[in-house]
Amino acid sequence: MVQDICPSPPGSRGQRFRLGVALALLGSLLAACGGSSSSKSITLYNGQHQQTTLKLVAQFEKLTGITVNVRSNDERALAAQITAEGSGSPADVVYAENSPSLEYLQNKGLLSPVTPATLAHTPSRYNSPQGDWVGVSGRVSVLVYNTKLLKPSQLPTSVMELAQPQWKGKLAFAAGETDFQPVVTSVARTYGDAAALRWLDGIKANAARIYPDNETVTDEINRGQAAVGVIDQYYWYRQRAQLGASGVHSALAYFAPRDPGYVIDVSGAAVLKSSSHQAASQKLLAFLVSAQGQQIISHSDSFEYPIASGVKSAQPETPFAKLQANPIGVGALGDGSKALALLQKAQLL
Repeated sequence: MVQDICPSPPGSRGQRFRLGVALALLGSLLAACGGSSSSKSITLYNGQHQQTTLKLVAQFEKLTGITVNVRSNDERALAAQITAEGSGSPADVVYAENSPSLEYLQNKGLLSPVTPATLAHTPSRYNSPQGDWVGVSGRVSVLVYNTKLLKPSQLPTSVMELAQPQWKGKLAFAAGETDFQPVVTSVARTYGDAAALRWLDGIKANAARIYPDNETVTDEINRGQAAVGVIDQYYWYRQRAQLGASGVHSALAYFAPRDPGYVIDVSGAAVLKSSSHQAASQKLLAFLVSAQGQQIISHSDSFEYPIASGVKSAQPETPFAKLQANPIGVGALGDGSKALALLQKAQLL
């Protein structure tokens, strides 16, 4: 750690010098991570927000001289593609928006162990229980509601209440979103598959309509086409940044502490076992959870929470440490198969 013993005004020569020293030190650490590598180019299959990923990649390339070829797609599509490609996959690293896609690849035996020093940057509860992928950022499932249609006192305190008749025609959710699957799994783990299926049938009956994605859910509630919905928090913050406070007619609310609808989703990254550039790929993982990488996430317009290296979000949202989510871990969330099976039984997919 580079300690500032002579504070300088923001943007001063001293501050820029210390930043340069810190970046140089990080570059040296990354160069040492995983040993030397002859590779100057790796391929990243990216299921995360493209703008933030490109900022991360640009800084990594600057520090290491390693070129990263980014191929972006939906995380489920990428997981299926990697599985189909097998040992011939051109991917070296996969960066997913939600842990189930990484657990799916891990269960297929397609991931390499992450360097222990890299895993140590992220609290263990947000990493692969087997150590085959590392948690990079987090999001939390919340209620979003139209402030002209509902008062805070009228909101449900549990996600289970959304299946009750009073919400008929007022509810919005995107059943096909990978962000929604952890909520379904959490409900099933808490109350059992039969209760989760009844809940899905109830929210299906209450839905104004089934929406394609959470961006649409957030927009429709803001326009008053639905009263309340379930999303991850960052969709609302992104909308507010785009529209400005005067253009937003909705707000966020949290379920009761530890409610099954109150779930922390973890984004993470892994190195493919088939990669011929293991050392260079491990360096990218090390950068993603380093202080510099986490600072990029902290200030990005993806509005996700940095969860590694002790970095806190710079965005005006509920501090990550104050969240009181359901304690279900990434291991219990699994590979998403339970949620998909239940959603299919409810004919929501």
